Amino acid sequence: MTIEQAVYNFRELIETSIVNGGNIAKTAMIRSSQPILNMHEAVKSELMQRGINQNLIYPPLNQRSPELKLAGLLKQKDQDICIKPKNINPQPEILQDGLLKGLEDQYGQIFTEQTLTINVRSQISSIQKNFDTLFERTYAEAQNLHERSPSMVLGEVYLLAVPEYDDTAFGYNNILFKQISQNLVEKYIKSFTAITDRIDITKNFYKYESTSLLIVNFNYNYPKIYHTTQELINDGLLPQNTTINYDILSWNNFFDKLLNIYDVRFGLNNLI
Repeated sequence: MTIEQAVYNFRELIETSIVNGGNIAKTAMIRSSQPILNMHEAVKSELMQRGINQNLIYPPLNQRSPELKLAGLLKQKDQDICIKPKNINPQPEILQDGLLKGLEDQYGQIFTEQTLTINVRSQISSIQKNFDTLFERTYAEAQNLHERSPSMVLGEVYLLAVPEYDDTAFGYNNILFKQISQNLVEKYIKSFTAITDRIDITKNFYKYESTSLLIVNFNYNYPKIYHTTQELINDGLLPQNTTINYDILSWNNFFDKLLNIYDVRFGLNNLI
């Protein structure tokens, strides 16, 4: 599945639920994970196109389970997409530190650290109102895993609707969009730039090795995905005099950056 197909399917599921059942149906659709699972499949497909062994990807292509429940310092959590290293077998161990002390980790720290992990999120409304909570949750995931496994290679794909959907219209079964806020777009780009490109494994545990802030304009017959700063400027999503560099967060750069860092740390042959 291409990213274009994934975003189109995402939009169709969300908007059909709003038209047919309003806010209640939209909430149920999001909780079902059906829309975001399209993004998962696009990520898996891109990985396979870059030579990643399909049999090492969890959950497998076109499946939503099994997920790998990996342990960090503070919690164990099912990860959206993992690529298992083929040269290391899981070695269960009892956790000795943090909130998980005394619990069993079925994979072990060495296996966990060499598992390439990508999480996928989306936000289509209440983007300003929920910013602090959403952003703190995002970097907390990296912090948790890196505290226990400093060399672990983490990726984050975050779909952001710009303009955002008008959530006050959901209850009337309407599809409307709020006015674009260039300041808000800059805020998101600045924030995600601050938590990406982690190279030094001894610090910055809150950062991801690679992050894609996937800005999408759903207010088109076919959703428009942005890849460059200039594209955002051309469509009025960023001011002409912006100093923001969106390119480093684009979908086009995400995978090469992620796999290059893994290759340096552990050798890409472990994943192909």
